[in-house]
Amino acid sequence: MSIAIESKFVPTGAQPVAAVRTRLRLTPRGRAVLMVLAALPLIALALALGLASGGAIADSDVSGAPVVFSTVIIEPGETLWQIALDYAPEEDPRDVIADIVRLNGLASTDVLPGQELALPLEF
Repeated sequence: MSIAIESKFVPTGAQPVAAVRTRLRLTPRGRAVLMVLAALPLIALALALGLASGGAIADSDVSGAPVVFSTVIIEPGETLWQIALDYAPEEDPRDVIADIVRLNGLASTDVLPGQELALPLEF
């Protein structure tokens, strides 16, 4: 049989120590983390809406009107300048060429024989 003896020694005249309460301090980095955590649902929502749209906003035409076009196949020795003069003789060839380049997504005005180009019908 064993007996446990507990002894609490408190010096005479000493007061019991109360628990110390500290204030929570938020550093600038902590504030930034909390702001990011608070913004995550909004970011996720925007991302989900962007993916759900299938990129339709990025693919849409600025004017919103459908573009109607015909096609032409480039013959050997033919240039965009000649095509512009034949296709829209009353228009400025530079404007016609710019429209052809934009409609076909060309990097330059160089064309190759056999290449098929779309021509806008709005002239």
